[in-house]
Amino acid sequence: MSELSQRMDDAMVMRGFADRTRETYLMCVRSLAKHYWLSPDKLDSPQLQAYLLHLINEKKLAYASVNQANCAIRFLFEKVLQRASIRLDIPMAKVPQRLPQILSRSDVKRLIKACTTERARILLMTTYSAGLRVSEVCNLQVADIESAPDRMCIKVRQGKGDKDRYTILSPQLLTHLRTYWSNRRSRPWLFPNPSGDRPIDIKTAQRLYCAARDDAELPANGGIHTLRHAFATHMLESGVDLHTLQRLLGHGHISTTMRYLHLARSKLTGTTSPFDLLDPD
Repeated sequence: MSELSQRMDDAMVMRGFADRTRETYLMCVRSLAKHYWLSPDKLDSPQLQAYLLHLINEKKLAYASVNQANCAIRFLFEKVLQRASIRLDIPMAKVPQRLPQILSRSDVKRLIKACTTERARILLMTTYSAGLRVSEVCNLQVADIESAPDRMCIKVRQGKGDKDRYTILSPQLLTHLRTYWSNRRSRPWLFPNPSGDRPIDIKTAQRLYCAARDDAELPANGGIHTLRHAFATHMLESGVDLHTLQRLLGHGHISTTMRYLHLARSKLTGTTSPFDLLDPD
């Protein structure tokens, strides 16, 4: 790591940035340096703006990825280099609001059935059953499965925003987890990497999902996060209220949870049009 990268990483650590955010910001700055073959602190405002246009027009990156690069560059120049004099006239790109792909219950069954290994099957079951982010399911420890009859929950350590929370533990999932663990006896990680000294890598979990998705002949758009979307939507369809779902998902704002109202089919099909309530002529 270069001296500038180390300074930037230290500044992010001091501000409590999540590990994945730090990795993303550092990767964005390294890409910027590679593009110009110059240290980023040698660049000026027109070069920075030209680089972001390059990401949009030539690299064809999604707006969300361009926004990440934008935020990383702003952080570097404003917080690390203390260059208040440089003009960063780079507006944040507006990310198109698209509804996520949702798997039906039958799709989820096909996906799980298509898994070729026990580890893949249990990992995807756990992700869907508890509505976990990929980083959360990868970092699960055996001790996080609280299976006492008066508890029956899963502890999520350091979720998004470095917040701990609890989510539901399905009795059916618990049965599968006990069989899985008895065959492996792994500790502390529920899903360890091959050497057992670290949790499974996020990219590996994504590959396991994509392999099962392709074998199940499901639409190829969307990664393992699709299972979290399915969990949220299916919970709303089963009658769970928004505030409970917000706590289970670990959303900081109820508005984030409310978008799933647009996806819950029963909330639409079970709603009566006011036209139908009019007295007939």
